[in-house]
Amino acid sequence: MPRIEALKPEAVPAESKPTLDMFTKNIGFTPNMMATFAASPIAFNAWAQLFGAMSKALDVKTRDSIGLVVSEVNGCNYCLTVHSYTAKHMAKLDADEIILARKGHANDSKRDAAVQFARKVIQTRGNITDADLAAVHDAGYTDENIIEIVGLVAMYSLTNFMNNVSNPDKDFPAVTPAGEI
Repeated sequence: MPRIEALKPEAVPAESKPTLDMFTKNIGFTPNMMATFAASPIAFNAWAQLFGAMSKALDVKTRDSIGLVVSEVNGCNYCLTVHSYTAKHMAKLDADEIILARKGHANDSKRDAAVQFARKVIQTRGNITDADLAAVHDAGYTDENIIEIVGLVAMYSLTNFMNNVSNPDKDFPAVTPAGEI
């Protein structure tokens, strides 16, 4: 049961409406998370700008894999449903790759390094070791890429925290809850 209700279309603040309408058009429906987040135009529009900018970072498989591991660590079941769906349909990850990403790994060695690094960033709140940084560098990631990984971790964490607080009704296919894989 939601702890903060998703807004009905007529209750969306005018400052949030253009952003919410854009997402609705692009997705084909209005996810409950966004209809909830839209109650604060300041927070919602800031998140949407960050989301748009970060959608250009790295490649879609790596972004979705990072979204999966961050959501797993943060225990966000709503986001796990979303990222599992997008990983399957947009990033074209198979079911085994989705589970692997949730566990902090990937079949591709370079993506594996990024996902492991993202997991360490979220688990240590950014207090990674020199060896952690060297491992992601050794996999071929530049300082720019590493900053993008940290940005993705922060963006996905914001979404996770919002959804863990508000507990929106899930509108994507259910997945095994966080911590049970």
